[in-house]
Amino acid sequence: MRADAQRNADKLRAAAAELFSERGLNAPLKEIARRAGVSHGTLYNLFGSREALIDEVVADLAAQRLGKVAEQALAAEDAWDGFAYYIEKLGELQATDPAISDVVSGRYPDAERLMAVCARCHDAAGRIIERAQQSGVLRPDFTGEDLLFILGANALLARAAKDTAPDAWRRGVAFMLDGLRTEAAHQLPAAPLTPEQLNAIMGNLAGTS
Repeated sequence: MRADAQRNADKLRAAAAELFSERGLNAPLKEIARRAGVSHGTLYNLFGSREALIDEVVADLAAQRLGKVAEQALAAEDAWDGFAYYIEKLGELQATDPAISDVVSGRYPDAERLMAVCARCHDAAGRIIERAQQSGVLRPDFTGEDLLFILGANALLARAAKDTAPDAWRRGVAFMLDGLRTEAAHQLPAAPLTPEQLNAIMGNLAGTS
């Protein structure tokens, strides 16, 4: 890459990192180019697509942050404490970093590196759930799809409340965690979501954000 193209690419990465963190991964590409001081065409010439820019800017950071949360959750001596920590920290990331919130939802299937991060995140969540269920502290009918469904709702509410009640999501998560304890479980009124249903729901959520 020529020196001037390299400088433009670096400016675009920095601008994208700022705007994705402020507005989420759907931040306007024209605004990213404007903040970087380059043309919209330059952005496309250097990166080709939104997904390529996301992979370049967000994938490694998301892997680091989400991986650390999962590692600490699995390292907790008490299985319930690890599960609750995982839910609470993901909720905090959703409330404070719109880009990470979008990563958790898996909204950009054409961003290959990001989807690999999502897959590792979902695998870790499965291990955290299984560990808590095997310890008898998490209700046995809770699924990974249930987790993503709840996190999708939390992301929308946290984003809507950030200016008026930025900690309101913590109350909702606390209520939810109490309801997931084995001793609080009652028979559920509906069947668990299938992966296909969850994907359709997340797609609909993406259209409303």
